[in-house]
Amino acid sequence: MSRVTPFFIDLVRVETRLYNAVNARLRTELDLGTGQFEMMEIIDRVPECRVLDIVGELAITVGAVSKAVDRLVAAGWCRRVAHPQDRRSSLLHLTPEGGERLSAARRLAEEELAALTAAIAPDDLARTAATLAALRATLEAGSHGQLG
Repeated sequence: MSRVTPFFIDLVRVETRLYNAVNARLRTELDLGTGQFEMMEIIDRVPECRVLDIVGELAITVGAVSKAVDRLVAAGWCRRVAHPQDRRSSLLHLTPEGGERLSAARRLAEEELAALTAAIAPDDLARTAATLAALRATLEAGSHGQLG
C-alpha cells in the first residue's frame, strides 16, 4: 500500500468524525445540521450568492442544493430574491433570524472543534491546515471531484 492511501483513509475518517461531532452539537443546541450551517456560511460570505455558488463550493448537485435552500427558506433562515439581471436565477440572503442562528452556530462549531483538536500542538494543527488548504486549492483549480 502506498503512503497516500493511509493518508486518504485517515483524512476521510477524521473528516467524518469531526463532521459528526459538530453536527451532533449543532443539532442538539440549535436544531441546525452541519450541512445547513455550511450553506448559511456560504450565503453569508458570497456577495449575491446563488445556488450555483454553493454547488461550486460544496461539489454537490444543483438539485441537492436547491432542496436544501428550500428547507432554509421554509425554516425562515434564508430568502430568495429575484436576480435583477437573470430571471432564471435567485439571489440568496440570510434573514435576521438566519444571521443570528449562523452566529450562534459559528460559536458552537468553534468551541467543539477547539475541544476536539486540543490534543494537537498548535504548530502541528497550523501545518496540517496549511497542507489541507494547499491540497484543496489544487483540487479546486483542476475541478477535481466536481459533480456533473
